[in-house]
Amino acid sequence: MKMTRAKIKWSEYVSVLRNEYLYIFKDPGIILIMMLAIFIYSILYSFAYKNEVLLNVPIAVVDNSKSSMSRKLISDLDATPNINVSYVSPSMDDARELFFSRDINGIVYIPEDYEKNLLSGGNTILGLYVDASNFLMYRQVFEQAAKVLLTNGAEVEYVRLISSGVAPGQAKTFIQPVAYQNNNLFNPYLGYGTFLMPAILIMIIQQTLIIGIGMIGGTWREFGTYRKLIPLGEKRLSTMPIVLGKSTAYLSIYAVTVPIILGFIFPLFGFAQPGRAIDMIVFMFPYLLSIIFLGIALSTLFRHRENSIMFLLWTSIPMLLLTGASIPKEGIPTWMYVFGKIFPSSTGVEGFLRIHTMGATIMDVSREFTWLWILTGVYFVAACVGMRVLLRRDDI
Repeated sequence: MKMTRAKIKWSEYVSVLRNEYLYIFKDPGIILIMMLAIFIYSILYSFAYKNEVLLNVPIAVVDNSKSSMSRKLISDLDATPNINVSYVSPSMDDARELFFSRDINGIVYIPEDYEKNLLSGGNTILGLYVDASNFLMYRQVFEQAAKVLLTNGAEVEYVRLISSGVAPGQAKTFIQPVAYQNNNLFNPYLGYGTFLMPAILIMIIQQTLIIGIGMIGGTWREFGTYRKLIPLGEKRLSTMPIVLGKSTAYLSIYAVTVPIILGFIFPLFGFAQPGRAIDMIVFMFPYLLSIIFLGIALSTLFRHRENSIMFLLWTSIPMLLLTGASIPKEGIPTWMYVFGKIFPSSTGVEGFLRIHTMGATIMDVSREFTWLWILTGVYFVAACVGMRVLLRRDDI
């Protein structure tokens, strides 16, 4: 009797798995969401962020000094890779007009007494106006312009000290009493794509999986597929074979697509991956399972395939916000950050970024890894309970 029961459950599992593959591969909408969308989004985002850093951001210089030192300053500003002196405006009004017409993203104002003050040993004040409505533009213009201005000031001070009889070595010490080295860890070129693409991939996986699973669940409910899978001589389907059969189908698909993206698309666009492949694979396993079981649990609530799309329309942005990818977790209210932990993406982004970008091992992200397994267990139980409640209904 036990053997017969085991065979029935195995038969149900195989039947669910077969039908799941059938519905996935014969439905263009499911193929688009679960198999093509992850590639389409990954490639589009990779193309968008391929350049990594902004180069030649246009600025204007208002040169009221019209001296050799102001011309050198303008030349040094233009020589930097990140900003480009597109205009040397005759007045601040002209520069302001260029700024508000969005032709430039910053203005450097050189006063009339610039050279005179520098040569006489006095202080001079330069104006730096930067568009802060776009943080990337702001950072590029402000950092580069500030470095050039400080460097020029140091050069003038150095020449002045040498002229007064100070030894060259001592003059350098006066100018920079504390020397420092700047090393950008894990993202040496401060590339926006290197920073953002791993988080985007984790979010794409979650959203496409939940939408796809919800669409299939709504389709099964809409067309009575659950009832058709009931074996002969049985009144109901068993819960476990359905959950395991459906999850096996989804896991097998993403076990193919995700390695292709990490092993081919990311390297193709030059995104650095210092982390070990084995650590990423091990970490992704509970992440995928937790999303799959969450998706199955949610799918039991959908009567129609469109319901999953509607559900994700108003949850996608909050989920992205709670990952800490768009704003650091330190800037998120504590209760929101804690609440976000119920979604696999929050822990997934945090752990995956450390492995993919920082080269951490699976032991270094043991806390995130353990939490994903906890979510996997919780959502597995939720999926089984939701499926059991659904199978007891008469409208399946």
